[in-house]
Amino acid sequence: MGYSGKNFPGSNPTFDKDYEVYGNVPVKGIDYDNFILTSDGLSADVREQALGQLREYEAAQKSHFLGYQANQSGKYDGLSEYLDMHVNNIGDPFVSGNFTTNSKFAERAVLDYFASLWHAKWPCEAHFSDGEKSKDWQDSYWGYALSMGSSEGNIYGMWSARDYLEGKKLTVDDSGTGRAPRLQSVKPRANAANVNSYTPIAFYSQDTHYSIIKNTRILAVTNFHEEALAKKYKCPLSYPSDYPDGYSEHYIENGWPTEVPSDLDGNVYLPALEKLVDFFAKEGYPPLIVFNYGTTFKGTYDDVAKGVAAIIDILKKYGLDERTVEYEDGKTDLRNGFWIHIDSALGAAYAPYLKKLDEFKDLPVFDFSIDGVHSLTMSGHKWIGAPWPCGIFLTKLKYQLYPVDDPAYIGSPDTTFAGSRNGFSALILWDFISKNSVEDLIARIEKGLTLTDYAITKLEEVQAFRAKAYGEPADGLWIEHSKYALTVRLRKANDDITFKYSLSGEELYVKDKVKPLKYSHIYLMDHVTKELLDEFAEDLKAEDAFAPQDAVSAVVGRGRGFR
Repeated sequence: MGYSGKNFPGSNPTFDKDYEVYGNVPVKGIDYDNFILTSDGLSADVREQALGQLREYEAAQKSHFLGYQANQSGKYDGLSEYLDMHVNNIGDPFVSGNFTTNSKFAERAVLDYFASLWHAKWPCEAHFSDGEKSKDWQDSYWGYALSMGSSEGNIYGMWSARDYLEGKKLTVDDSGTGRAPRLQSVKPRANAANVNSYTPIAFYSQDTHYSIIKNTRILAVTNFHEEALAKKYKCPLSYPSDYPDGYSEHYIENGWPTEVPSDLDGNVYLPALEKLVDFFAKEGYPPLIVFNYGTTFKGTYDDVAKGVAAIIDILKKYGLDERTVEYEDGKTDLRNGFWIHIDSALGAAYAPYLKKLDEFKDLPVFDFSIDGVHSLTMSGHKWIGAPWPCGIFLTKLKYQLYPVDDPAYIGSPDTTFAGSRNGFSALILWDFISKNSVEDLIARIEKGLTLTDYAITKLEEVQAFRAKAYGEPADGLWIEHSKYALTVRLRKANDDITFKYSLSGEELYVKDKVKPLKYSHIYLMDHVTKELLDEFAEDLKAEDAFAPQDAVSAVVGRGRGFR
């Protein structure tokens, strides 16, 4: 075997083991030579060495996993037999289709469960016969189990929002099949009175997940900052009076905040959002607003109900709460002039159980109990602990963008984003719910909150120790915690500790600081124990436990995390 570097890839891919392929990205505990694949396959001995290293590496990292909101305690061995077959939920979950090795029956049960939990009208009545339909059947929910995490749910919600706000034509199928409205690529008649009428403008806070920003690029949706600079608008916000306490001027460009300001806890600052929405609504732009429920880095919850109520009052002034869309054929459609999407990747999985406790009744509401919410998404691999990324997307039938064509090939309308969908994910979610009562889930979230308090106590002990032992400031660990969150933020640890505990990092500007500060955070998921937190605290007591704060990367993160 050999690799010259000139003829790869080819029909016989091979590597010379002396060749440093990825020498710049070493992984502790992994000998990459054991994983290099050749045209002859690998011997049984090399395969066993590779798999043995893999088992040891993953087990070690799992045993110290603190830095991400991914629950490592899942036990799904009862479903392992389905790894030996292809289970594909291609197409609409409410149409079984011709690909019969699917789990859509389990998926529908999961969707009904979460629709009920999130106060949506259920069951989904999309394919009920006329005699079975309720009078307001189009207000019933529609959704599906995601193949990716909530990044997919976010792009599907924003895609739906874009086409809805651009006035794309929706027609109701009159064939008696009871299908949902279909999307036609027909634009509305131009509004001579206002050229901005069908130009959606995105609003999202500085603590929003990066997938939202990525989605605006994919979907060619303009955010308020970009439109303001292009049109040379003057910002309605004055610094510092219209900004939250501690807000840094580094997040302001050409007089405008780059994203809607957040307070220090990570909640969207509603007074600023309201002024920004008012400004663009007055100009005739329909707003696409993303709220967060369980932000990625700070784990906090936007007050969605309060925000939606204020925004709808603003939109009523400009006729954007409801508006008539006119088409060239003379037909019209009455629809909202706004879209509210909730990125609840983390919070939607456990907040409904948390809110059942008397001491947490004031936790903000986020779901379809709020009149004005159009869509939301949740990740199944976070608090629930699925072994791979997955999740749920939910909207209402009247907002669903139904495909123009029903592909006979699969025997089901391809209403989802992904096409082929992992049917195993629906089984994982079904298995989790089937094994846990509401009382069980309440107990799990209580455990997480207790561990959060314990973690704060241990970090405060470390902080006091370092102040006495090394003369560091009394607040040298920068310990921060947002109300009800399952995460605690602290000063970034050194590379060895960061790797050992898989710590997530973030660089954030703080008011009056010239450079951003480097933070890490820990998430108190169900697999975390007091013993693990004790070990973490001991490691943080080492004199060199924390990385220098001088070197700052060129790109500053803003709560972008992972999905």
